[in-house]
Amino acid sequence: MRAAAAFAIIPAPPLHKALMQPLYDFLPILAFFVAYSLKGIYVATGVLIAATLVQVLVQWVTHRRVQPMTLISAGLVGLLGGLTLWLHNDLLIMWKPTVLYVLFALILGVSQFTGKATVVERLLGKQLTADAATWRLANVSWVVFFLVLAAVNLYFVYATSRDTWVKWKLATIGIVFGFAILQAVWLSRRAPARSGDR
Repeated sequence: MRAAAAFAIIPAPPLHKALMQPLYDFLPILAFFVAYSLKGIYVATGVLIAATLVQVLVQWVTHRRVQPMTLISAGLVGLLGGLTLWLHNDLLIMWKPTVLYVLFALILGVSQFTGKATVVERLLGKQLTADAATWRLANVSWVVFFLVLAAVNLYFVYATSRDTWVKWKLATIGIVFGFAILQAVWLSRRAPARSGDR
């Protein structure tokens, strides 16, 4: 499972491909980090905008559609990144992860109370069999995870240096990927028990 893939409209991929998705989703962050190391925050912001646009175009060319998560992220990058460059205020782009994580948490949280399945179940339901309580718990865990990331990002924005915040932003790649793997393992261990009960 991938963090942002919870909102995918593309048919759910095999589990191993879904687990690799964070590496693709975070390529713009890698580009941002490299550009920041070489030229500073404002050049890095421009690179982030360009890399995100390329990501959207690649999805469109490959699938003839773009994942909602990618569109949401691209919209925030375009808005907050553009304002960062226009107003020359790097605080705006530093807020972007928090805004994005809160939006993800809200979408996941709403799915707990609407529809027949949570977004996590819609993503992984074709690969794994689990009861409704398990899917709801998995979904809630992502809500909590994103809210924690949103809060921690604000800590790094206001309590640390810009360099430290950039390192934190890069570290989120491993954090999200690690959490996705842990939850996938947890779900896969519950799935056989559910199947054996039938």
